[in-house]
Amino acid sequence: MNGVRVLAVDDVRAALEELCRLLRDAPGVAEVRAAGDAVSALRILQAERFDAVFLDISMPGLTGLELASLLAKLTEPPVIVFVTAFDGHAVTAYGIGAVDYLLKPVRAERLAEALARVTRIAESRKAAAEPEAASPDAMPALPVESDGRTRYVRRGDVKFAEAHGDYVRLHTTAGVHLVRMPISRLQEYWEGSGFARVHRGFLVALDAVRELRSDSVGGMLAHTDLGDVPVSRRHARELRERLLRAAQRGELGKR
Repeated sequence: MNGVRVLAVDDVRAALEELCRLLRDAPGVAEVRAAGDAVSALRILQAERFDAVFLDISMPGLTGLELASLLAKLTEPPVIVFVTAFDGHAVTAYGIGAVDYLLKPVRAERLAEALARVTRIAESRKAAAEPEAASPDAMPALPVESDGRTRYVRRGDVKFAEAHGDYVRLHTTAGVHLVRMPISRLQEYWEGSGFARVHRGFLVALDAVRELRSDSVGGMLAHTDLGDVPVSRRHARELRERLLRAAQRGELGKR
């Protein structure tokens, strides 16, 4: 895509102008529009489509959090990035579905990180909306050798996969099955079919994740019916985003 369209919203004129300047100077941004309050922003968003909204929280009348809640109900909601002077609303912001939370004054490198997430999501949505030529399903089942017999484990029965040297352990409700294949190769086959790499040694089925938990040392765990799967820091944000998109499309809870 040629670049993302962004709407910047802030009731403080100087802050709005600075945010617009930073966005226009950033690579990958095709257009920046500005709104001085949440109500004006809502009118613009009802009339035009934007890839992302960079949104202040504390505004008179309709707050940024309230506006974000309204936008989440749109058929094609924009990606939300909050830009605020207060750090106390981060949990609520991410709960609404924001992909990032920037503190003022905004640093160019943090803005670049947020825009990278926005661009990745926008490109993913565009690709999903474009018709694609039908392609054969990649590895809907894997052969498992045991006692001289071959059986097939269906991808839909696997809750998560665990690296074990040159093998992977497929965890299913019927048991654990060992397949000779590196986990990186399994990721290539299954990542486009509802699985996410969440750790150097684990793939998890998005639909098998019941909740995200914190472990005893501040890390994250993806809880499934067959146990907890560790989530590395580098994969945590992407997992949250993929779970959110899957929930919005009604793809969770079908197992």
